[in-house]
Amino acid sequence: MANPDQLSSRRPAFQAALHGWYRVHQRKLPWRDAPSLYKTVVSEFMLQQTQVVTVLPYFDRWLRALPDFAALAAAPETQVMKLWEGLGYYSRARNLHRLAQAWVAAPTPPRTPAAWRELPGIGPYTAAAITSISFDEPAAVVDGNVVRILARLTGENRLFRDGTEAVKFFTPLADALIPGSHPGTHNQAMMELGATVCFRQKPLCLVCPVAAFCTAFRDGEPESLPRLKPKVIEQRTIARLWCVHQGRLLLQRGAAKARRLAGLHELPAADIVGRAPAARDLLVTKRRAITRFQITESIYAAKLTPALKAAIARDDSLEWVPLQDLGQVTLSGPHRRWITALLAR
Repeated sequence: MANPDQLSSRRPAFQAALHGWYRVHQRKLPWRDAPSLYKTVVSEFMLQQTQVVTVLPYFDRWLRALPDFAALAAAPETQVMKLWEGLGYYSRARNLHRLAQAWVAAPTPPRTPAAWRELPGIGPYTAAAITSISFDEPAAVVDGNVVRILARLTGENRLFRDGTEAVKFFTPLADALIPGSHPGTHNQAMMELGATVCFRQKPLCLVCPVAAFCTAFRDGEPESLPRLKPKVIEQRTIARLWCVHQGRLLLQRGAAKARRLAGLHELPAADIVGRAPAARDLLVTKRRAITRFQITESIYAAKLTPALKAAIARDDSLEWVPLQDLGQVTLSGPHRRWITALLAR
């Protein structure tokens, strides 16, 4: 393993190689075109746990509908959630909405990472990204991409309990590498390197601008780093009901205080009628992953039985939505796709 201090001592040469590559090879992204604080904030929220290619159409649609903090702060939550529909991790949208409201109400807009961390949905990474890009604060961003780069550069082969422990370990080195001038460019270059060259698997080492500084490249085993304990995956199974009656589809709305699905609609869980659906009524089985959960959802055809009528009467989260109005309600991304496919049958 290389001593991290050795990399820090070569900081000027490392920065020159990285920044020179970034100036030439950076992707053209809408938040980099005529950049603004608002664009940076929105993009950072959208990019949390989401790939750039997925974010692009959402970002464009969002900016056309809500072009600045004032417009976002004044928007109803239903509009905010509808614009976010399909991006997942919906607490990000609610936090972004609350942040805009706090921003508009603040007598003095925050500029430092510490001040930004007082706002909804802002953690160390997002605070560093926003303030380094928008205010030239020398705060290093450290996420999974940056951890991977630094682990390979230094050849650090310790086994980390999880990503959080790895981020904490590499943050001092990331701070030591960041320049005093244009720190936002440095952070974006690091993120770009992790996203387009230093892949988790099959990294493009032969075209990497900082390969000359990389211990893992020299040792020929870049894919082995960083070393993280495997996540424990929990399996969950959910039975869902597909009930269409008089041109309306039965949906269930997430509780207002639900952490993940507040206000969003999905097909109702079958347990609302107190018994398991019959195997012969199975329409389709779908699988999806959310954080550490692998979820199997089976969708069953259901008739409007007395038991189901009673469930609807006692549960105000259940509602009939006319088929022609499905585009107006906010559905979770997977359920939007599944409902569209089932209706196409």
